[in-house]
Amino acid sequence: MSEPGSEYILTISCPDTVGIVFAVAGFLAERSCNIIDSAQFGDRTSGLFFLRIHFAATPSGPSQAEVEAAFAEQVAQRFSMTWKLHDARRRQRVMIMVSKFGHCLNDLLYRYHNGYLPIEIPAIVSNHRDFYQLAAWHNIPFHYLPVTGESKAQQEAKLLEIAEEEKIDLVVLARYMQVLSPALCERMAGRVINIHHSFLPSFKGAKPYHQAFTRGVKLIGATAHYVTSNLDEGPIIEQEAERVDHTMTPDDLVAIGRDIENVVLARAVRYHVEHRVLLNGSKTVVFK
Repeated sequence: MSEPGSEYILTISCPDTVGIVFAVAGFLAERSCNIIDSAQFGDRTSGLFFLRIHFAATPSGPSQAEVEAAFAEQVAQRFSMTWKLHDARRRQRVMIMVSKFGHCLNDLLYRYHNGYLPIEIPAIVSNHRDFYQLAAWHNIPFHYLPVTGESKAQQEAKLLEIAEEEKIDLVVLARYMQVLSPALCERMAGRVINIHHSFLPSFKGAKPYHQAFTRGVKLIGATAHYVTSNLDEGPIIEQEAERVDHTMTPDDLVAIGRDIENVVLARAVRYHVEHRVLLNGSKTVVFK
């Protein structure tokens, strides 16, 4: 039996064919589940169909486990679905990683502290000590994990240990300036989000905004994406850009860029934890 007020989010991807929505909606209706909102997309290029349904179960309805078992047998198998049923009331547990630039960390903590991001943050990890006081102010454990070429494997082992102990659902690289190993990327595939300036791959290395200034760029922006073993080439979740002009200094570009990075990363995290992002090969489908 469901608990009073139970709400769930069902996400589905499968080969596109006739009758998918009918079958899913009928399955929920038979169990007295009320659809709150629904979004769907049929990709004509890949031939895949994507669906996100947010629904409420009645107190006398089946439990989540019962719904999952019945759905797997009666619907998912028939349409060869990749699917998952999420408890809409459960807040995902997010670990934030940061180095020496704290604007994204500070923005995420502000949104978390004020209830704008429906998450829990049980850990902040950094390879520098700069933000331990900020973490303490928010009463969040701060883990200082320095890293060198020789200690990278041990550092990542400790990182995974923290993630396991804290039951982490998502890792957010809030300007964490270290490249994760391919093994770690593979182990946490689809569970790590990174933010970077949208100049990549045009301006790599140090001071990208200063490099852009010398080239007279007219647009700057930011990209949030899932981390893969291919550096900064993972599936994109969110992007934003802002027009700039010749009157602006490199410091102006840095300030604008940081604001964009804050907004883009926060959106990407929210889309992920609300189960709005579905992988479509090397791309994403984002139901906003």
